[in-house]
Amino acid sequence: MDKANKNSNLISMISITILFFMWGFITSLNDILIPYLKNVYCLSHFEANIVQFAFFIAYFIGSLAFFFWSKSGKDTITKYGYKITLVIGLVVASVACFLFAMSAKAQLSFGFFLAALFILGLGLTFLQIAANPFVARIGNSNTASSRLNLSQAFNSLGTTLGPALGGYFIFSYFLKDSTGASAVIVPYFFLSALLLLLAVFIFLSKINDKLETETDEANIKNEKPIWKKPYVLLGALGIFFYVGGEVAVGSNLVSFLKETAQMPENIASSFLSYYWGGAMIGRFLGAVSLSNMKSETKIGNMIVLAWIGFLVVFIVNYYLNGLDFIQVAMFLAFLILNFGCSLLSDGKSEKALAIFSVVNIILIVLGITMSGNIAIWALLSIGLFNSIMWSNVFTLAIDKLGNQTAEASSILIMMILGGALLPPLQGWLADFTNIRLSFLVPMISYIYLLFYGLKGFKIGKS
Repeated sequence: MDKANKNSNLISMISITILFFMWGFITSLNDILIPYLKNVYCLSHFEANIVQFAFFIAYFIGSLAFFFWSKSGKDTITKYGYKITLVIGLVVASVACFLFAMSAKAQLSFGFFLAALFILGLGLTFLQIAANPFVARIGNSNTASSRLNLSQAFNSLGTTLGPALGGYFIFSYFLKDSTGASAVIVPYFFLSALLLLLAVFIFLSKINDKLETETDEANIKNEKPIWKKPYVLLGALGIFFYVGGEVAVGSNLVSFLKETAQMPENIASSFLSYYWGGAMIGRFLGAVSLSNMKSETKIGNMIVLAWIGFLVVFIVNYYLNGLDFIQVAMFLAFLILNFGCSLLSDGKSEKALAIFSVVNIILIVLGITMSGNIAIWALLSIGLFNSIMWSNVFTLAIDKLGNQTAEASSILIMMILGGALLPPLQGWLADFTNIRLSFLVPMISYIYLLFYGLKGFKIGKS
């Protein structure tokens, strides 16, 4: 590869890594918006969780449309390439953030905020569909996996910093001088401008990324329809429950901390970043534990990554909201538990999925039945054990599919729908009973994921 191509790929990799970070940051801001808009519009738990419904239903509708477009070769990837699809997604997301800020400035109704969030979800759907293959194509195919892991790690960093920085600026900085919904005006104007700038940056990147259309016709004719492969469909349901469970927990943690520990919103938002920070740390540990490294090397790398990850989350929250080491020390106990469970998985995706599901079920039981720091950190630590679930379910569900991999991937992405349906269900249960018992909803998710890790992943697999 010549120097010009290397430089072009380096710029593309930098831009796509920033994209993954922004994507995670914006998604996790929804967890801040729920308690914020709940206060502004005097919403019930159920009504506040409609925020996640509006956002994640867009993934389902967008992916479904993309699936049918791809069947006729009219989707943007086939016609224009991955890069243009990313640019379209960024522009749509930028417009959505602008509309969100304008809705706040004009003090419009809650429905306008939901419409803007739906449009934002559509934009991120394009990014979800195109981003991973884009990363894989901008360099040597032998190092594609490494690049994808790097980008995913920055996505987790975004979801970690989103609650801490978003909570600080919305609740502590802008809210003190604002009324109504106006505290979100500047943050979302800034996000709109940043997304548009990133769209221009990616558009100007020089790369030939048109979709290759060569297929093996003989293999296609001999393949069973995807609908006749139970492990794929069960995997799609696994994605539904994973995303639904992860989002439901994250969406209701701030309310849990406010109602059970009487925390102010800015401090509760800071604690929430440990939930998403746990997912980041767990993904680093999972990537190492599921690799082919020697045992001694694995353990050493996992220890280093765990400490670096913890320090990133700790330092950000200490300087922004004053959370000292004593307040968060219990998180380290659950981090050690995650470390042990990662080693116990023996490098097997299905085993790791089953073990982590069991732990999350136990953590929810502790959150419901216990009080004080034990309940708080049990629920916050669910993020540590959510970490490897998306990648493990996705990998198990597309195993041995060959030419049908893309079709299955579209179906799996549609099942992000779980993020739209389970949070409002948890909100409804919180209104009907209380915030503690509402966590029975995500518990159902982890019970299903335990089934998929033990048995579902191999049903109908030849």
